[in-house]
Amino acid sequence: MNSASNSSPTGLAVTGLRVDRLGQEVVCGVDLDVPAGEITVLLGANGAGKSTLLDGISAVAPAREGTVTLDGKNITRSSRHKRVGAGLAYVQQGRSIFPSLTVEENLLVVAPKTDFDVAFDLFPELSKRVSSAASLLSGGEQQMVVLARALLQRPNVLLIDELSLGLAPIIVERMLEAVSALAANGMGILLVEQFADQALAIGTTAVVLARGSVALRGTAQDVRSQPERLRAAYLGVSGANDSIS
Repeated sequence: MNSASNSSPTGLAVTGLRVDRLGQEVVCGVDLDVPAGEITVLLGANGAGKSTLLDGISAVAPAREGTVTLDGKNITRSSRHKRVGAGLAYVQQGRSIFPSLTVEENLLVVAPKTDFDVAFDLFPELSKRVSSAASLLSGGEQQMVVLARALLQRPNVLLIDELSLGLAPIIVERMLEAVSALAANGMGILLVEQFADQALAIGTTAVVLARGSVALRGTAQDVRSQPERLRAAYLGVSGANDSIS
């Protein structure tokens, strides 16, 4: 994990975050915690504000109000680059690889070859494809490259937006296993995922957004066991910050 951060990472805390898009508020005062070593699952219908929330946390999009704290350090005014240096990595939606470069060259963008073992331990499949152009990889392998590249940044907290997009169910299962392994090693994970049931199965806590606000939060197990409340939260029927206890 990131050596620039505290020796004992505590995770990510977001308080009262508000993020606008094209002059309209999309994220409306969200509070969110991503403790070290845990997976926080972020759910919601299309257009609920999930990606915009991650963009605001990572400084891809400017936050109008609110506080972002990483391992006890206020990074609200930090640039995206400085947030990466502090231990925050972000896997955005879509497979952002360099298709004409080999797997090795894609990884060299963020880390020296001597650091690759940590990525190949997680994805041994990639160690056999180091000389292959990324454009020749399967969709699952390309997503492994994306996740491996994020891992090589040595983050303490990792934001992941729709890891499974366009992947076959068996590959989704493989990717979620990798995410679970990262959390087991102490990394905090904020996971946006369209396969809600699979994500909740590996998650610790769950937050559901509706129209930019928290409609439901609770343990992943409790949210998973109450599908009617989950469905209502997706539709924005539940009250803001409704909790399952």
